[in-house]
Amino acid sequence: MEKTLNRIHPVSDPEATYFLQVSWEKDLGTGFGILLSDGQCAWTGTVSEAEISREAADMEMNREKYVEELKKALIAGEESAGKYNFAISRDEENTECQFSYERNLKDGSFRLGSLKLQNVSSPAEVVRELIGYCLDCLGRLQAKTEHLQKENERLVSDWSDVEKRLEKCVEAKEELEADLYNRFILVLNEKKAKIRNLQKLLNEAKEPAADAKCTRNSVATTQMATGRENDYDGSTDEESENLTRASLPSGAPERRHSLLGSPDVIDTAPRRKRRQRTAKPAGTGAKMA
Repeated sequence: MEKTLNRIHPVSDPEATYFLQVSWEKDLGTGFGILLSDGQCAWTGTVSEAEISREAADMEMNREKYVEELKKALIAGEESAGKYNFAISRDEENTECQFSYERNLKDGSFRLGSLKLQNVSSPAEVVRELIGYCLDCLGRLQAKTEHLQKENERLVSDWSDVEKRLEKCVEAKEELEADLYNRFILVLNEKKAKIRNLQKLLNEAKEPAADAKCTRNSVATTQMATGRENDYDGSTDEESENLTRASLPSGAPERRHSLLGSPDVIDTAPRRKRRQRTAKPAGTGAKMA
């Protein structure tokens, strides 16, 4: 059986303090028992499942919602303070007590339930039971507190260990980053040096190629110029030959005409022969004489 114990103040006497204990088996909706005490007197009563259903029907409220309202009013305690009111009326002999509980609204309140409680013949036993219940709750709370405290100490210790490990990991990470950075710088410088050497070799290789290309271009230009001059000379020779050939036929007739029209030219060579021939007999004759 589950129980709860709360401290309430009735609307009729806010200064008075009552102790309300509610007990139930499985669920509050299946019925519950109430024990009310002011420290000197005690009253008890029960609410059945049928009465709960009847109250919900009278208020035209869903039964589950009504049970939730009962839990908030009778079990929640300090959490629902100010939202619910309690009314307690006792007779002069304290044999009976009318106990009712209401829900506060903006414009008023509506009654959730009411029951008549009967006086307990031995209130001291009830008070002892309430004190025992309080002590049991206090013991459970202390045990839970100790367990939570130990758990908290363990978590603090674990957190301290984790923090130390984290610091070591951070230091190792920084060292590793510094080492990798230094290695990266070395590799980067080597790569840069290699790239510079390759660029230098490439430039050196490009210069002879450029010179050879320029030489080839100049040679080709010279050859082209020479070929053009040869072509020009050949064409000029051909043209001169053609001109000569063309002029020869016309020049021969003119020369013939000039030779024909000019006076006869005496050939000196035959005259010399004749002279020699005539002189030779003279010498011969003289020799003979």
